[in-house]
Amino acid sequence: MSRYPIMKKNKKSYMKQGTRWTIITVTVLLLLFIGIGILTGAKTTYRIYSSTIQEWTTKLEGRSFLYLFEMENRAFKDAHPEGNRIPSLTTLSFQLLTSLTPNDPRSLLGREIPGLSSYNSQIIIAGKGTDYSTLPIESEPPMIVDDRGEEGDVEETNEEDDKPEEKPVGEDRVYIYHTHNTESFYPHLPDESTDHDGKVNITLIGERLGEGLEKRGIGTIVDTTDVAALRNEKGMKYYQSYDAMRPVVEEAISQNGGIQYLFDLHRDSLSKEHTTTTINGKNYARFAFVIGAEHPQYEQNLQLASKIHQLLEEKYPGISRGVITKKGSGVDGIYNQDLHPNAILIEFGGVYNHLDELYRSADVMAEVFSDYYFEDEKVSTE
Repeated sequence: MSRYPIMKKNKKSYMKQGTRWTIITVTVLLLLFIGIGILTGAKTTYRIYSSTIQEWTTKLEGRSFLYLFEMENRAFKDAHPEGNRIPSLTTLSFQLLTSLTPNDPRSLLGREIPGLSSYNSQIIIAGKGTDYSTLPIESEPPMIVDDRGEEGDVEETNEEDDKPEEKPVGEDRVYIYHTHNTESFYPHLPDESTDHDGKVNITLIGERLGEGLEKRGIGTIVDTTDVAALRNEKGMKYYQSYDAMRPVVEEAISQNGGIQYLFDLHRDSLSKEHTTTTINGKNYARFAFVIGAEHPQYEQNLQLASKIHQLLEEKYPGISRGVITKKGSGVDGIYNQDLHPNAILIEFGGVYNHLDELYRSADVMAEVFSDYYFEDEKVSTE
């Protein structure tokens, strides 16, 4: 029997199989090009924003991305934390599907245990002594503050050391405000029944910082809006303070086109050992930078906070507690920082700090930020 018919039959089979794969390949490529065209050509309203991708990727541990970078650049191999191994595909899939991170109980317990959501933060830069047990903590005011009990007493010493050479003040570039304007300090209150006060509070630090910046030639607006009263007028709760303050900040930006930096000043509720440092025999209130990570452009706010932290540590080691981001349930997650790329929240000391310590730190911040400001201005004009 001749074998040629079998060969012809196999040849036809191969041709059909090749044609099938060609059709599949062409179809996949067409679908790919159509998909790319839809994503890039559609109106911005219908595009998949980077925030969508961000939402997926933030479910992964940061170290996971080092391995992705390593696929493209072997130099990233040296960036692996010592002792870390590449996460398995199972681990990565589990994180994406459940938003739970193995070996981090906060990812699960933070949703179930009241109060644990306050630890829903990521330490980006850890200053001295900063870990998840020493993160900034907010304290809500007692009901008596709603009655405007102005009992505080201002007793600080005005130090004359290291006074800066005053410069002509330019256009307003910095906007300072206080979303929790009644946050106060125990050393200036008659008792510890409240840590919020209508007189001796965080607004005094804002005024001091504004004065320091203007002495160095940086035009500054210090907003003294009584946010507590504003909330009461609108029937809003304490956790809605950022919502109450948002229209005020928006108006300030629209009315002052030259504003380049926005600082929302707060004070922490931790014990004094965590919010105070000693430099050259003097006590200073420490800083902590908080960035809301629930808006697409938060990396820009984070960049500014990280740079200021670095400059502070170079001149005054130990004065900064570091930079953290906050997102998730139980926190605001934006802090109105989506209104401007250079908007940051700064914790000035804590409830146990004295105004002397706070004022020294306000002067330090004015000094260090002015160095940054004029250097950045110089670079931008070259």
